[in-house]
Amino acid sequence: MEKIFISACFMGENVRYDGGHQSLTHQVIERWKKENRLVSGCPECLGGLPVPREPAEIQQKDKKIITLQGVDVTENFNNGASKALSICLKNNIKFALLKESSPSCGSNTIYNGEFSNTKIVGQGITTQVLTKHNITVFSEKTIDALIDALIDAINDSET
Repeated sequence: MEKIFISACFMGENVRYDGGHQSLTHQVIERWKKENRLVSGCPECLGGLPVPREPAEIQQKDKKIITLQGVDVTENFNNGASKALSICLKNNIKFALLKESSPSCGSNTIYNGEFSNTKIVGQGITTQVLTKHNITVFSEKTIDALIDALIDAINDSET
């Protein structure tokens, strides 16, 4: 059975920078919970950041991750990405479902690094690390593609 690494905020855990969650309600998520397929984690918390915490964005000029007040938290984000990767490798995970636009988890978009609420094409640090290790990352906006990928993986393993 294929396991999936999932952002802890999707599981209703209050781990977001603002102390909240981003509970994801989807029929297939509920089924995967019952099947014990989901392995949750918050890369930012795994990297040692507190809840709540200041918002942070990836600066485009130097790729550092800086908080709204100018604190460099790049090392925390890198450590969290590394720990998320370790969890995936330990559990033989090939797919992840992560929060879009996050500086950790964004798979297609991130904020532009200017704290202007402007999104750009890009990937968060954890997504970059997982992708380099052949773990395919999906977001809440691409759950159907994740379902298709899981079906393909199951079919491939049966042949």
